[in-house]
Amino acid sequence: MRVFDFDNTIYDGESGFDIFLYFLRKEPKLIAKYVPKFGEGFIRYKMGKVTIDDVKNEYSYILKECCAQFSDIPKDIEIFWDEHEKKIKSFYAKIQHEDDVIVSACPEVMLSEICRRIGVKHYIGSIIDLKTGGIGRICYRENKVPMFYEQYGKQEIDEFYTDSMNDRAMMDISKDVYFVTGDRIEKIKADGVWLKD
Repeated sequence: MRVFDFDNTIYDGESGFDIFLYFLRKEPKLIAKYVPKFGEGFIRYKMGKVTIDDVKNEYSYILKECCAQFSDIPKDIEIFWDEHEKKIKSFYAKIQHEDDVIVSACPEVMLSEICRRIGVKHYIGSIIDLKTGGIGRICYRENKVPMFYEQYGKQEIDEFYTDSMNDRAMMDISKDVYFVTGDRIEKIKADGVWLKD
């Protein structure tokens, strides 16, 4: 089995940041007030300093308020991917397998549309209720492993691709690990042995 992170791994960028910018362009008067808090959270996330509790306690109100303000988020997600599907990295199409799995902090409501478009049938993401903005689960850092096990059982991952050491827990249950930087792919673990740590 091969498992891929999504943002900055097969997607060129952070989809959460990009969709925030999409809504900022669409409704600047409604969204502008969230820019400072969202920016702070995004920087902390990139530095690996945001915990799952931080997301729920400090930032979830943004999602709740935004979901209350927009009438057709599924349609907005379709339009977003019309504009951003081109950011799927070209290397992925060359190596894609039918049974690939994406495990990502990206909400499943966003993953489902892009996965349908690029032919990925299996994915696990964060769960968000679009009616209330409530967060059901966050598929991030160490949470990815129990979510993966819940869906696929405790099987070893043959190959895992990621751009971030935030995925160390997923790396630890993978036989081979590939670190993705842009379009460059570097093997950092082979047959369970770390080549770089």
